[in-house]
Amino acid sequence: MSRGILDTSIVIAGDDEELRPVLPKEAAISVATLAELHYGVLVAKNDETRRHRLRRLGIIETTFRPLAIDEKVARAYATVAHAVKAAGAQPRARVMGLWIAATALVHKVPIYTRNHADFAALTSLIDVRCV
Repeated sequence: MSRGILDTSIVIAGDDEELRPVLPKEAAISVATLAELHYGVLVAKNDETRRHRLRRLGIIETTFRPLAIDEKVARAYATVAHAVKAAGAQPRARVMGLWIAATALVHKVPIYTRNHADFAALTSLIDVRCV
C-alpha cells in the first residue's frame, strides 16, 4: 500500500478529481498543515471565504489525525533547514513547509506537493512527489 504525507498545497486542493489517482492510498498530514489551515481561516478576506475555509477545515479535521511534531521531527527539522540553507535559500521563509518535510523524513514516506520548488533542495533527503 502506498503511503505519504500531503503538503498543505494538496490539502487545500481538496477534492480535485485529477489528484485522486496520484495520491497515496494511506495519506497523512502534519500538524503544521493543520496550523496553516487554521491561520487561513483567520486571515480570510471576507466572510464567504472564511466560511468556505472553516467548512473545509472541519472536513480535514475529521478525516485526518495529524502527525505530531515531536523530538524526532525537531531533530529532522534541523537537517532539512540546513539543507535549504546549504542550497542558498532562506529556511525562515519556508518554516511550515520544512516542518512538513521533517515529518515526512522521520516517517520515511514521500511528501506530495503542488509546490515542488518549496522542496527542491530536499530531494536528496526526501522523496518529493510533485502532482
